[in-house]
Amino acid sequence: MLVAIMIEGFATCEGSARFRSRFPGLDRAGHFRQLPAEPQLSISSIGLGTYLGEPDDAMDSNYQTAVRAALQNGINLLDTAINYRHQRSERNIGTALRGLIAAGLVQRDEAVVCTKAGYLAFDGAVPPEAGEYFTREYIDPGIVQRAELVGMHCIAPDYLEDQLERSRRNLRLQTIDVFYLHNPESQLCEVPLDELYARLGAAFQRLERLVSEQRIRFYGIASWNAFRVPQGERAFVSIAECVRLAREAGGAAHHFRFLQLPFNLAMAEAHAAAFQPFEHRMLPALDVARRHGLAVIGSASLCQGKLVQHLPCQLAEKLGLESDAQRALQFARSAPGMLAALAGMSKPTHVRENIRTASQPPMPDHEWLKLFNGCK
Repeated sequence: MLVAIMIEGFATCEGSARFRSRFPGLDRAGHFRQLPAEPQLSISSIGLGTYLGEPDDAMDSNYQTAVRAALQNGINLLDTAINYRHQRSERNIGTALRGLIAAGLVQRDEAVVCTKAGYLAFDGAVPPEAGEYFTREYIDPGIVQRAELVGMHCIAPDYLEDQLERSRRNLRLQTIDVFYLHNPESQLCEVPLDELYARLGAAFQRLERLVSEQRIRFYGIASWNAFRVPQGERAFVSIAECVRLAREAGGAAHHFRFLQLPFNLAMAEAHAAAFQPFEHRMLPALDVARRHGLAVIGSASLCQGKLVQHLPCQLAEKLGLESDAQRALQFARSAPGMLAALAGMSKPTHVRENIRTASQPPMPDHEWLKLFNGCK
């Protein structure tokens, strides 16, 4: 019954190339990139994020309109999480995508849909008794064992599978393209790093099975601190160790293919800080990800709105474009090794402004590096 009401399929090379071909101007400007390893999906250099906003009907309508505008104007990377706006953001993407597919304006194999699981999520709104809700919804049915919880966070395999099924229903998709573990480093406030790696290994084992069942296509880690703090700090997680765990779970052809991390003018550690071990040396996270064939998606490109105005004049002049928001997004998506940069888009006006950024070529690596070095 579940699969019968779902939209079948997933993003493919053929479908994403078809999407790309509809926007030749953006393509000539370098807006579309390909995954660093097979299958080389074509992905827009700017992705639509759905984190911010009130959990109400007005914001639901805004997001649905924005998603439709994005997919009709050259953005095929859609990012959400089950806990964003208490599952409403997932549902908004599902409603908009289903409508576009029904109207023949978009095909399922053209869009790359990503979601995340880890944080316990409410259902549409905050209930009067949150503790009772979580006990009734997760503890009593045996979906989550109390020992697996760290605050409101869990990456136990059964819990992840339960969240995936909820996300599939919300998004109305038979297969989700990218399923992230959401900020797993948050567990390090209570468990040691070795225990977190054990939990990640168990999660990867389950995710590989879910790939084989075509419920997800790829998986990854969406982090906040894990890959941008020094080794030895509490939130640190090793990319190389995550890759090793993925190889144990899925062999050389494992499906751990994506990292998401903050990257913006104020948070540039993924490029600037050699915090990640790789073959007996330390390198920046973007370098290590590239050497492992991982796609990196930058989050918080506008630092949740803090970078939309008052950039230094010298920096604004070098970045060009029309507004500080566009300049901040241009900085993030132009970073060497960055596949795409996410920006919250809850209104069509946000989409239009970001597409204007996409219509300009990303900065060449040598120019971006000079810009970065000049801003340090």
